[in-house]
Amino acid sequence: MSVVKINVLTVPAEQRETLEKRFASRAHTVENSDGFEWFELLRPLEGTDQYLVYTRWRDEQSFQAWMEGPMKAAHQGGSPEGGSHEGGERPRPAATGSTLWSFEVVQQAAPKTA
Repeated sequence: MSVVKINVLTVPAEQRETLEKRFASRAHTVENSDGFEWFELLRPLEGTDQYLVYTRWRDEQSFQAWMEGPMKAAHQGGSPEGGSHEGGERPRPAATGSTLWSFEVVQQAAPKTA
């Protein structure tokens, strides 16, 4: 069964736009990874300053390979949210904290097709 990784990012209100722009600038970088199934960046609407970065993978090994390859390379040259920069100075992270949640998919449903 697939695994889901949810990165919980604590993002102050003044950094929301920065975080979203950084994710937009790296759009489609994860989609070509072996075992990748789904990605969503979820913006909080009320009651929290935590964004959720939802990714779904074929298995734990696929996620770990991405973390050790493309994700590690992107973070060596950018922010913890995957942003990039020009010049030698690394930009300040938009998130003030991060926690990774891991889940195994045990049930799922898809919308009916007409």
